[in-house]
Amino acid sequence: MFKRSTLSLGGTALCGALLASGCANHLQQRSEHEERVERKLLDHTLQVDIGEPKSLELPQRRIRIHEQKTFEVTEFEVTRNYDRYTPYQPWRELYEVPLGAVAIVAGVGANILNVFMLGHLPDSVTKDWIDNGVAGINPFMNIQSHGRAQQNLASIDEVQRDRRTESTSLPWSERPVEVQAGTQSYTLTTDRSGVLRLSLLDSPFAEQDLSHVMRLRISVEDDQDNVRSDISLPISGSLRGKLLEAHALIYDDLEDDDVSQWVHRVKRLSELGLEEEASELEQSLIELTHNDPELQKQFLKSLTRDAGRLVADPQASN
Repeated sequence: MFKRSTLSLGGTALCGALLASGCANHLQQRSEHEERVERKLLDHTLQVDIGEPKSLELPQRRIRIHEQKTFEVTEFEVTRNYDRYTPYQPWRELYEVPLGAVAIVAGVGANILNVFMLGHLPDSVTKDWIDNGVAGINPFMNIQSHGRAQQNLASIDEVQRDRRTESTSLPWSERPVEVQAGTQSYTLTTDRSGVLRLSLLDSPFAEQDLSHVMRLRISVEDDQDNVRSDISLPISGSLRGKLLEAHALIYDDLEDDDVSQWVHRVKRLSELGLEEEASELEQSLIELTHNDPELQKQFLKSLTRDAGRLVADPQASN
């Protein structure tokens, strides 16, 4: 009695487990294809071009900075294969069993008809109807359903298509540059083209006495790849001797001076060989006298007579 009840309980449990788990109805495997590119950094350098001449003879200098990288580029063709299946749901057997029986009968009829049609009926009628019918009457399997299909990654296949070396050269665009002048160090920024516009008569150098500074040390660094480049830009002795006087000519108060002193400033900057600074000061004084046409005319006349400079009268274009 005990043995019989034990066997009955075991059989019930086994049937329950089969009904609960069921069998997944496997569908056709699906594949996805894509291309993958790997870039391995081989070399990374920063190049600082201080231009010509190698020593600083004028207060201004445009310094170009480029970042060069060399990569090993490998291209792969990747195929991902997925196993697809219809998950088992026991409650669907309530309607799949009768539908399965109908599908088997219809499939057998279609195969008989296909004999007379010389095999012209598609497999979706002659074969799939029978397969779905068998799955339908199987209490442990559902009929295939693409709408309920799930998938698992089965394998990944990679095939190398190409391997090559690529180099890039990009401007050090809007990035920091450290400039050391004697004991002072300043952080400047390049423009979008990777050009550092250096002027010893502008801030922050204008506030420093550079008469005893022999050279500027220019440094750029990429912390991410721990790449650094340093270069020295000597300052010529003649330029160092001009900076203090040029600074006073440019930045000392203009409004307390008369026209002759303005002309003297422009003329003296030109004599020092600082023609760009002379032209900028000249333009600033013309703008300063914009609201006083008589004073402006007197200034322009003195520039031509006493400094030998050819300046267009801004009033003539109005």
